Amino acid sequence: MYFKNTQQPSYYSKATIYVKKIITLLLLALLLTSSFTLPAIATETTDGAQIFSVQCAGCHINGSNIIRRGKNLKKPALKRYRMDSKEAIASLVTNGKNNMPAYQDRLTKEQIQSVAAYVFEQANTGWR
Repeated sequence: MYFKNTQQPSYYSKATIYVKKIITLLLLALLLTSSFTLPAIATETTDGAQIFSVQCAGCHINGSNIIRRGKNLKKPALKRYRMDSKEAIASLVTNGKNNMPAYQDRLTKEQIQSVAAYVFEQANTGWR
């Protein structure tokens, strides 16, 4: 008579337990690292400053405008031209207008939002 051995050798069960522990530790590490990220605003303005320095500062150094003097990024000008919100700034960066080129093909939506947050913050603090 033939009896099937239903128990696996012990080294299989130890290996299985070891793999399960490793997977559990990796998932725990992933969970912990993803919950300790920087606040979105701080990340936005930091990224925005870097993007601004590469993409925008050529024409808008320190919030000025070397192409059209009155169309700068300072608070009174933004208010005058109804660009005094993050959404309005993001729309202008995305679509461009007159001498301002559109950046929708050069920057991601997240990068545009970051640059808009940075410009808005700098306008409110006087471009320091």
